[in-house]
Amino acid sequence: MNTQQLESFIQVAENLNFARAAEVLNITQSAVSRQINSLETELETKLFNRSTRSVFLTPAGMSFLDDAKDVLMKLQMASLKVHNHEKTNIQIISIACSNESNLIYLSKTLSRCRLQIPELHPFLRIIPHRSIVNLFIHGDIDILFGCKDDIPIRNGIVYKELNKIRICCAVPTGHPLSKKKEISEKELYSENIIVCNSYEIPSKVANIQLRLENQFLPESTYYCENLQVMLSLIKAGYGFAILPEGTSVDSEITYVPLTGSSPVSHGIFYKKSSKNPLVNKFIAAVRQRDE
Repeated sequence: MNTQQLESFIQVAENLNFARAAEVLNITQSAVSRQINSLETELETKLFNRSTRSVFLTPAGMSFLDDAKDVLMKLQMASLKVHNHEKTNIQIISIACSNESNLIYLSKTLSRCRLQIPELHPFLRIIPHRSIVNLFIHGDIDILFGCKDDIPIRNGIVYKELNKIRICCAVPTGHPLSKKKEISEKELYSENIIVCNSYEIPSKVANIQLRLENQFLPESTYYCENLQVMLSLIKAGYGFAILPEGTSVDSEITYVPLTGSSPVSHGIFYKKSSKNPLVNKFIAAVRQRDE
């Protein structure tokens, strides 16, 4: 297995089109086909269902996609480290979170670290929750941003809280509820609810969502499988959703604190035994916020 095979597979998987994949990679379509065929032969499984009109990932292809991206990222990081080892003082630290909303809080921390650790080159990754814990435990991630209740604390893993995030009712800006300073669960029963079955939603928030869902009739409930779809449904006026405050920076959505709900603890996870010397500098810079 080589990088050309992985790059071809990822581009075809994301574009579902061999011609567009070839254009992105700046190679011929027949070269892309050869790389995919050789990869499927090596793996002894079919990654795509192809016809003259369409291309679809097989279940095996869907399963392999995240792993392929992860392997390619590791190779790119390793290459960058070797290339710059003798020439510069660049030091790379791998930082991950499970969804884009975490980047809002991460950017504030990185802004401070950029000034205090000029040699720091953060390698930011958004990784699905199903993979992120294993990668962190096995040392492929140096720093993990997330909610305290969502990551299992094992021996040697340290959690540092950065902030507490209020749990809110997210509604379209301009909705009558958007003008409230706070809202109770009972006030929501006359509305429509949007439910997201995804690890992108913190577990504490998901528990409130589940409890509320049981109070609504099927015709008043809208289901989705990821956070971006949920946000789109809110803006379209389909209903409200329970989310951490500031999940998105969008003027079309207003976050009204939910009465009686305790905030979500959000922060960073790191391992005491980390072999990356930059981790300690990063943690020290983060801790200075409280001093």
